[in-house]
Amino acid sequence: MPNRPRPEEALDLLRAELATGQSEMTEWTTRGAWLAFMRFGRRRFDTAPTPDSDGLLFQYGTYAFSGRPLFTVDLTRQFDITDDGEHDHYMQVHCELRYEPEPDLDALGSFDSWFFHDAGADLDDWFAAVEGRLALLLGRRPSEIGLYEEPV
Repeated sequence: MPNRPRPEEALDLLRAELATGQSEMTEWTTRGAWLAFMRFGRRRFDTAPTPDSDGLLFQYGTYAFSGRPLFTVDLTRQFDITDDGEHDHYMQVHCELRYEPEPDLDALGSFDSWFFHDAGADLDDWFAAVEGRLALLLGRRPSEIGLYEEPV
């Protein structure tokens, strides 16, 4: 698609959205990261016009990926990467917000929700539902933030 960025540019574009109005990553609040992710999520990329080629994933839970348990909110963009028009793999761009464990966060359990562009759902409705899940965290600062991409 003309004038749309390629999925390979997504991580840099997410970083740019997160940097808007922030001087350092340590100043990021959950609200700021969420607003940046919504701007990023609205941007369309040069992907096939199929229902699973460009998706957003919101998930959270308490995990020990780094060796110690942290409550993690994972804001993810997933792209279907094709080779000669055939599915090759998916690429995911992650913004992980990590928080020290607390009883009120642990009580949230785990949750995940997907949105796919071109699948007929309303993006604003999805954003509103996800933001309701983030209410407890919006004013907090994560103790760690991770930005990365990975093939899946």
